[in-house]
Amino acid sequence: MKDSSMMIKEAYSKPMNLFDDDIAPKILLFILETIKKYGKNSFVWMGPNPQVLIMEPELIKEVLSKNCLYQKARGNPFLALLGQGLVSYEEDKWAKHRKIVNPAFHLEKLKHMLPVFYLSCSEMLSKWEDVVPVGGSHEIDVWPDLQQLSCDVISRTAFGSSYEEGRKIFELQKEQAQHLIKASLFVYIPGWRFLPTKRNRRMKEINKDVRSSIRGIIDKRLKAMEAGEADNKDLLGISLESNFKEIEQHGNKKFGMTIEEVIEECKLFYFAGAETTSVLLVWTLMLLSKYQDWQARAREEVLQVFESRKPDFDGLNRLKVVSIVVLLVQFICHEFLLSLLLQLLEFLNF
Repeated sequence: MKDSSMMIKEAYSKPMNLFDDDIAPKILLFILETIKKYGKNSFVWMGPNPQVLIMEPELIKEVLSKNCLYQKARGNPFLALLGQGLVSYEEDKWAKHRKIVNPAFHLEKLKHMLPVFYLSCSEMLSKWEDVVPVGGSHEIDVWPDLQQLSCDVISRTAFGSSYEEGRKIFELQKEQAQHLIKASLFVYIPGWRFLPTKRNRRMKEINKDVRSSIRGIIDKRLKAMEAGEADNKDLLGISLESNFKEIEQHGNKKFGMTIEEVIEECKLFYFAGAETTSVLLVWTLMLLSKYQDWQARAREEVLQVFESRKPDFDGLNRLKVVSIVVLLVQFICHEFLLSLLLQLLEFLNF
């Protein structure tokens, strides 16, 4: 643990080439050095816990496919404050939640969300247009705006008309994640979360506020559904509708999710979706700025397909060059985010 901490500190003290794809020495230096020294299949001790490192695709496939045998580690209890949905469940409970939440991600449902995506993007671009002089140029830090964009899209697709309340939840979840990361930099001592430290009190306060806000939104939606006034095109509405159908079909509440479980899924949706999307977008823009021939090809294709029309589903399916760019960046970005997640879980497992 001491060696790992020193290596991370040393790696972060050095600047990184902006377009360098070799990110392992920057964020997973200790694991990289362990693999170099002891081989692709090795293990290290993280505090009192052994951590097995495997790099052979067949072994990785076995671990991921046999989830009854290789179960999820119980890490830092603070992690539960961000959400205990699908990502933390096992076996039957995981299968039940996945079945109920899955309809929200069907293609036909996603088609109805396109106007929401367009609205959020238009608002961001209008903000940029206001600060750029006509016929001139202006430097803009796009990273905060792309973070806000992903927040807005998730808030609108998750809670629909309760969008403003959703934004408040997102800000609280974002602050909660920052507290969690700071707490994870230290070895977790059992029972530490119960001590009334300033950070612990704030984390509990945020959790209470988030749960209360989501509960209020759910209660309003349930009343609207009972009155036949709800427009269930967002994540919350589709999930609640799917939940009711599952309970009705089996005639037993145990086949559905409780309100507390719905709240946890909503919290998790915020945490899992926002940062990953904004990172993907900003990295796409950075790579397009480097490879300007691809930027020109992508722009030309968009103008050719849509001209001055609003983007629609059929048109998006015809964007071949843009799809290539996004899929390639998504692959690179996925590897980056996965390695970051592994590093975070390494800390949380103490």
